[in-house]
Amino acid sequence: MTQTSFRSGCPINLGLEVFGDKWTLLVIRDIMFAGKRHFREFLASDEGISSNILADRLAMLVSAGILTRAEDPGHKLKAIYSLTQKGIDLLPIIAQISRWSRAYMPVDPALAATGEARDRAGPGAIEAQMEALRAIHLSGDA
Repeated sequence: MTQTSFRSGCPINLGLEVFGDKWTLLVIRDIMFAGKRHFREFLASDEGISSNILADRLAMLVSAGILTRAEDPGHKLKAIYSLTQKGIDLLPIIAQISRWSRAYMPVDPALAATGEARDRAGPGAIEAQMEALRAIHLSGDA
């Protein structure tokens, strides 16, 4: 993404141009909280993303530096996606969206449990989750 491809220099606009559509946020959610790393795993999400939209969002997230894509050492025909530090830094935003939804929307209690547990764990919980993501995604071990 080049600077000239943005609609404006507004900080909110700039963020939304990278992660502001539902499919992008759901891909980020799945890699952060469900441990999904492969195309077919993302495709199997409950929301029913189509393969062409998923391919587009994964390519955009790689281009934006949110994810990396590498050959899966366990299966040469598969790619494995990992969060970058830039991607891991989205966790507090995703957690806040979850918190808002739990307060105002009819969430599934089973799907809300992770966010509720994080909130009960206190102020260090988000950083602990970020550290766990760093260990998985930045360690070099795919």
